[in-house]
Amino acid sequence: MRDPLNFCGHHDRNLTALEDLVSVVVNLDGDRLRLRGAPEAVASAAEILGRMREAANGGAQLTPDDVALAARESLAASAPRAHPKTLFTTARGKEVRPKTEGQRRFVDAIETCPLTFGIGPAGTGKTFLAIVMAIRSLRAREISKIVLSRPAVEAGEKLGFLPGDLKEKVDPYLRPLYDALAELLDDGVTAKFIERGTIEVAPLAYMRGRTLGDAFVILDEAQNATREQLKMFLTRLGPNAKMVVNGDVTQIDLPRGVASGLLDAPKLFAGIDEIAIVELNETDVVRHPLVARIIGAYARKA
Repeated sequence: MRDPLNFCGHHDRNLTALEDLVSVVVNLDGDRLRLRGAPEAVASAAEILGRMREAANGGAQLTPDDVALAARESLAASAPRAHPKTLFTTARGKEVRPKTEGQRRFVDAIETCPLTFGIGPAGTGKTFLAIVMAIRSLRAREISKIVLSRPAVEAGEKLGFLPGDLKEKVDPYLRPLYDALAELLDDGVTAKFIERGTIEVAPLAYMRGRTLGDAFVILDEAQNATREQLKMFLTRLGPNAKMVVNGDVTQIDLPRGVASGLLDAPKLFAGIDEIAIVELNETDVVRHPLVARIIGAYARKA
């Protein structure tokens, strides 16, 4: 172990997480780990520890959530893969990398296709990874602008009755996009990019009539775009542009009787070159491990 403290976690919390997930006892003996338990459990724990070691040697800061992800991949009998490269290092020094097979497919699709759909439940990292890839492209000077958009779907309160000017009315809908930027970039850098127009955060309605060229364009919460709105957005794609459309078809907030444009996308664009459809599921959830179980429970009820 290059860094026992990182590998084991503060107060051995990573090892404790492993014991909670797999029925083994883990003892640290100097720089060696000893496993006790049934042969099948010991074999599973050893494979999970191997994945943890790969990640730690690759520079990742391990947490109990990383242990849970490694266990999920191992128990699903996924093929061993080399630890993925770091995509981005945040202003606070945190490394960002795809953590699941679905996330790797999503990132690969964004890298290779002009238009990528990321469809899956909350917590699978769709928005965050798309913004990471956008900032990477901006820093590499592959594009000159990032455009982030969301439908401003009303939920309970009408925009006209909310206090403030138009910006103050729509900003709450766009808050998750600002939050992702704040996690990745220094506050001053984000403010400078937005002030200069290098990063634009705007409601979907503001996209009409525009041609978005030399830009990385992301539509978040696309399940709340109607068919007409989604068509309008997709046809904004200009020269030297890349577009990512994310959404969760299980959380549609459109009025009753209004169809989501995202529901049609997998069939509508299947087989079209340079359009990738990446579907994620609860195994790709990277929030608290309980979130995946909550999503699974709702899926079974449906």
